[in-house]
Amino acid sequence: MSASLMASRDQLYHPVAHIMLREQWEANYAADIEAILRLKQEKNAVILAHNYQTPEIFHCVADIRGDSLALARAAQTVDADTMVMAGVHFMAETAKLLNPEKTVLIPDVTAGCSLAEGITAENVRELKRRYPGVPVVTYVNSTADVKAESDVCCTSGNARRIVESLGVPRVIMIPDEFLARNIEAETGIEMLTWPAHCEVHERFTPQEIRQYRRLHPGLSVIAHPECPPDVLAAADHAGSTAQMIDFIDQKKPPKVLLVTECSMSDNLAALYPETQFVRPCNLCPHMKRITLSNIRQALERMQTEVTIPEHLQHPARMAVERMLAI
Repeated sequence: MSASLMASRDQLYHPVAHIMLREQWEANYAADIEAILRLKQEKNAVILAHNYQTPEIFHCVADIRGDSLALARAAQTVDADTMVMAGVHFMAETAKLLNPEKTVLIPDVTAGCSLAEGITAENVRELKRRYPGVPVVTYVNSTADVKAESDVCCTSGNARRIVESLGVPRVIMIPDEFLARNIEAETGIEMLTWPAHCEVHERFTPQEIRQYRRLHPGLSVIAHPECPPDVLAAADHAGSTAQMIDFIDQKKPPKVLLVTECSMSDNLAALYPETQFVRPCNLCPHMKRITLSNIRQALERMQTEVTIPEHLQHPARMAVERMLAI
């Protein structure tokens, strides 16, 4: 290997050096990373990566990183012809809604979401018939046809602000029942809910948190608001993935448990080596369908393109844009 190539690989490896052996990185990831970086230039493409992506994607090839809200905002200002969503399908749909003229690719079309799959547009119409005049706030973890039936979207990071901005005593908040209940507890606004849950966050329990505290004295516990309410009650803090990052950046806790998808801890361990991350390894099977290999293939073959039926584009986009405007 030439000296210049070795120096280039040193730079590419550096962001994950704290959490990954060089030999592992070279054997499993280096070739795909180099190919993806070349393809991004050739195709005028950017990669958007959710905080739950694995470190070799998050740190080594992603151009834009963040939670659902950050990715939605960034999608509006992307200066590229093509966006590759290293996330799940509803995130790719959201990017397409906000950038109808751009090509949006999803490396694996089966990268879904239990929340998005837990409710249909007809379910929303039935709720609106049952509760006429009550505004519908829909979590971005939803399909375009569900967004199209909604008044405004929200994320876990801005849900409280969105709900309170409506100035009403009760809200239909879908599809995440736990997020709705947690926002109800914070605001006192009645939430009319739907029984859908995140298959990662619904598995956490207060007993599990207490066990981690016994094993790790001095542990700071931060729970995602998609967790059940009793889990948030057992935690020290609650917040979206972006709010978790802000907490660690500002508070510098010596030892922390992030009650969320475990790749989040891997990614933050690379950024904050002075903090010890205790990992409750609940993986999102859908996020893990996205790999370096299929990102490379998506760019090589320009597949699979995300499209949205024309009749859904305007109403779904309006629900997302109303969220971004608040």
